[in-house]
Amino acid sequence: MPRGVPNKGFRNTKNSSQNQMALVHTGPVFVETRETDEEINAKLIERFEVLDTMVRCCIEGQARSLIVSGPGGLGKSFNVESALSDWDPEEKKHVIIKGFMRATALYKTLYDNRHKDSVVVFDDADAILRDVDTLGILKAVCDTTERRRVHWGAETRMVSEKDGELLPTQFEFEGTIIFISNIDFDALIEKGHALAPHLEALVSRSHYIDLAMKSKRDYIIRIRQVVALGLLKHLPSSQVKEVVSFIETNADHMRELSLRMAIKVGALRSTSANWERIARITCCKGVK
Repeated sequence: MPRGVPNKGFRNTKNSSQNQMALVHTGPVFVETRETDEEINAKLIERFEVLDTMVRCCIEGQARSLIVSGPGGLGKSFNVESALSDWDPEEKKHVIIKGFMRATALYKTLYDNRHKDSVVVFDDADAILRDVDTLGILKAVCDTTERRRVHWGAETRMVSEKDGELLPTQFEFEGTIIFISNIDFDALIEKGHALAPHLEALVSRSHYIDLAMKSKRDYIIRIRQVVALGLLKHLPSSQVKEVVSFIETNADHMRELSLRMAIKVGALRSTSANWERIARITCCKGVK
């Protein structure tokens, strides 16, 4: 496995349909880094600033498609959702899709959000990235051609969720797509996976941001950054330092290095005198 590739990818299974690959979800494979903490901090600040800029470009219609790749639980979804909420608080012009979605549901969702100033976000909806039918639809709506036409050639007919009207067998999509994924597209393409040509086509049609978090130090520095921005603002500063110190000291044993874990440890620090003992049992593994 290439250095820095999360241990999460696609594989064939006997139970899969001809058009699908199954996703394997396991923990990340960390790599060593020679970067200093200062270099990592500057790198991550730059990457997340670029993310914020590109989300604004999507909202303003200057970018048709954006792919954001990075480990889970470290703020990529939060940044995207915060920008969209500020822009469209009543959620009339954007929709966020999480979880499983078939080609029929994808076609309907894109049709109902086909107009300019519409943004469709797929947040860890990995099913659409393992099916050649959904990938074909996505390539059409992310295309760089002047007119992005999507066709539905199956006998199955669908109705709009918004007005109940029968959907046409083709339509023009003028909105924007944002993919948020833990999958390292570059790594799967480099490995020559069976779906690599489809993923490469999506990357070719999109702006692609790799948030560059591959090592444990990357994760820890990112946690530090978000904590400094107020993640644990309900705690006194002395307790915040203790929480961050606990995570750093036990980084090799934490069940996960994430903002969620920082919140969990912070909750224990605020409620229990024996918080460290409890945190070692509930938030760590392999610790006696």
